[in-house]
Amino acid sequence: MKYLVTVWFWLVFLLTAPLLFALGALLLLVTFPVDRDRRMLHWLVCHWCHGLWLHLSPGWRTRFEGRELLPKGPCVIVVNHQSAMDILAVMGLYHPYKFVAKASLFSLPLVGWMMTLLAYVPIVRGSTTALHQLLDPCRRWLRRGMPILIFPEGTYALPGQRLPFKRGAFQLAVEEHVPVVPIVVEGTTDLLLGDGPWMNPRASMRVRVLPPLPPESLGQDSVVLAERVRALYEQTLSAHG
Repeated sequence: MKYLVTVWFWLVFLLTAPLLFALGALLLLVTFPVDRDRRMLHWLVCHWCHGLWLHLSPGWRTRFEGRELLPKGPCVIVVNHQSAMDILAVMGLYHPYKFVAKASLFSLPLVGWMMTLLAYVPIVRGSTTALHQLLDPCRRWLRRGMPILIFPEGTYALPGQRLPFKRGAFQLAVEEHVPVVPIVVEGTTDLLLGDGPWMNPRASMRVRVLPPLPPESLGQDSVVLAERVRALYEQTLSAHG
């Protein structure tokens, strides 16, 4: 079953990704004069990626908790990172945001092209200018009322491990005086085996939105805030492990 599900997923992906890109480019062309934030394009991609691709196996289930806690205005959404499938799971929230991702992904055919159409934020991790690459475009989006989604670990670790949280997301929230919204993703490592390509026929995933941290509670030290939020993740995952 593992091989059948894997072949089925990648076959559907290869057949439908070009269609998604073509429809997305057309939608952007039509809606750009009235939707410069590309919210409608993001809505299409979320429904396609989560509603189609993450439901290709009847054994894949995703449970969402706390959707109603997501603020309507600008905020910094921080998500723990454990698998390449995390972003597909989070797209099931159907909430507008600009996703921060490593720059190399933007050069991938179709996937990277679509990320460029969506005006997601590329960052070259490890470079001396990485923090400015993150802060400058994200500030502009927040000031337009658009949430930003960041994986503060930067990349995903081995199963059962969590990496330190980088301070960029938290510095952004402190400087722009917007809420931090922690989201906990679980179970995506059951779906994709390591870095892939093999996929399990059954996976139970959960996406939990925790109560937002209001701007007045963030303090002024982004490093301390990063450690505080990481401790919240540790506590949440241990309590529901």
